Amino acid sequence: MFPQYDVIVVGAGHAGCEAAHAAAKMGASVLLCTMNMNTIAQMSCNPAMGGVAKGQIVREIDALGGMSGIISDKSMIQFRMLNRSKGPAMWSPRSQNDRMRFAEEWRLALENTPNVDFWQEMVSGLVVKDNRVIGVKTGIGLEIKAKSVVLTNGTFLNGIIHIGEKQFGGGRTGEAAAKGITEQLVSLGFEAGRMKTGTPPRVDGRSLDFTKMEIQHGDENPEKFSFSDETLPLNNQRPCWITYTNKEVHETLETGFDRSPMFNGRIQGLGPRYCPSIEDKINRFAERERHQIFVEPEGWNTVEIYVNGFSTSLPEDVQYKAMQKIPGFENAKMFRPGYAIEYDFFPPTQLKLTLETQLVENLYFAGQINGTTGYEEAASQGLIAGINAALKVNENEPFLLKRSDAYIGVLIDDLINKGTEEPYRMFTSRAEFRLLLRQDNADLRLTHLGHKIGLADDKRLEKTLDKKDETAKLINDLKQKRLAPEQINEGLEEFETATIKEKITIEKLLKRPQMGLEKIMELDEDIKIYLSKYPKEVLEQAEIQIKYESYLLKEQQMVEKLSNMEDFKIPLSFDYLSIPALSAEGKQKLHKIRPDTLGQASRISGVSPADLSILTVYLGR
Repeated sequence: MFPQYDVIVVGAGHAGCEAAHAAAKMGASVLLCTMNMNTIAQMSCNPAMGGVAKGQIVREIDALGGMSGIISDKSMIQFRMLNRSKGPAMWSPRSQNDRMRFAEEWRLALENTPNVDFWQEMVSGLVVKDNRVIGVKTGIGLEIKAKSVVLTNGTFLNGIIHIGEKQFGGGRTGEAAAKGITEQLVSLGFEAGRMKTGTPPRVDGRSLDFTKMEIQHGDENPEKFSFSDETLPLNNQRPCWITYTNKEVHETLETGFDRSPMFNGRIQGLGPRYCPSIEDKINRFAERERHQIFVEPEGWNTVEIYVNGFSTSLPEDVQYKAMQKIPGFENAKMFRPGYAIEYDFFPPTQLKLTLETQLVENLYFAGQINGTTGYEEAASQGLIAGINAALKVNENEPFLLKRSDAYIGVLIDDLINKGTEEPYRMFTSRAEFRLLLRQDNADLRLTHLGHKIGLADDKRLEKTLDKKDETAKLINDLKQKRLAPEQINEGLEEFETATIKEKITIEKLLKRPQMGLEKIMELDEDIKIYLSKYPKEVLEQAEIQIKYESYLLKEQQMVEKLSNMEDFKIPLSFDYLSIPALSAEGKQKLHKIRPDTLGQASRISGVSPADLSILTVYLGR
């Protein structure tokens, strides 16, 4: 009934969709297995993409040739660039999306990708022979052969949904949990754990009083995620709103604490530290009189509203009473209550940097199965797992991103070397080279790598090379072009920056903290005409590279200094246990994680500088 596939992807969430698309685009034959064809790329939680550090990941996925950026652009209802008041390392794109259109666009994209087949059914187990995966088993007893398998099970592995004292099996509300895979993997020697996440109630927008809330518009000149010409920025946007909880809301919520699965011990899994439930917030931050609630539309035409900031697993009657005490929600009608969900995950220290498991060859894990939270983190892992599964099938070198290459590299390096005991979320603070890893230069960093493996097409590469060349030309011109005092002194006074006594290059002027290219264009008409010839992204790129030149140089030098350790390979068969001088913890961690390089070994939690020195001596021998 089925041919042998190069890659079988289990699960069609954000990780599964990126994995299937990437592997197929690189020429592999792919089967995407999902329990429900109608929930492909479902936005299980908030209808949004990007945000702080997450927006950088979406841009990186796009630069490599993935689809999350394009799908986000096509289904976007609002765009905002967060942190504009801070430096460019912190700028983070974020979109509100139409939930139904997002899922539809992903499904259409996959259906239009040659080499992708679909199968709707639960995968109940793997076919493993001699520590190598050779296929999957389905709920109705089918065996489908494959050269590699990517597991992207999300919250479905033995998922349990909690609403107050009620609990029932499920991977998402209205959908069954997946059984069998965890038990088989544990029997093969894998370590498993439990995690928890949650979601807020959804309400009827027609029942809300938006006049009692603060309106939150999108950017005046919205951008987009994708560097390609396939999508356009929005010319019309839907607003969001902000309101706040209060003392009455908190007191009402507290009446349900005795029935809360979080507080009475029924939930064992750890939840996301940086996205706590409303009951957790008022319990942990009792001194706070109010908490922000973001009121987000679920799409262009639907009345459904996502109550961001009100994630909860309290009994539905308590949720409802408390919500009606929020300004603007006095007459709110609930579509469905919030809930918590517990699910199985596998500590990611059991993986290689390619996301292939150490115990079973050709088996890859991506997304929440690795202990992460968030669509963007999942999608980036799916992309890397799909790429590496396709490469390995064709006996090609693996595709790895270093910490200095991308946020995706930071994410995977953190997971494999440090592991995670709570749902892992990306932040700019996790990236030590964040000034190099900006959202605006993801194409300059990564598109040539995506093109090399056959994921980013020729058109994308050409566009990136044009941007690079134009930026270099503009920077060179700004270093040459000089402005005279009589041309600009009046304008400099207006901008409250020092006037000049002799000619100055635009580059030197641009390095002043008060000055940007937009202001310089206002100083002189000829300069305005000249600079207006360049696209916005080239002007932005040139300005950032000139303004932050010394800082960028320092980070680049740090990268080069550390790259010697990254290039120092450690044989896979290296016997750490035979080195008596290593600390007991160092031996244990190195033996378990089996780092590829000395650089990776240096980042493993528990490996001391002394262990590293000893390891260097032994490797030198």
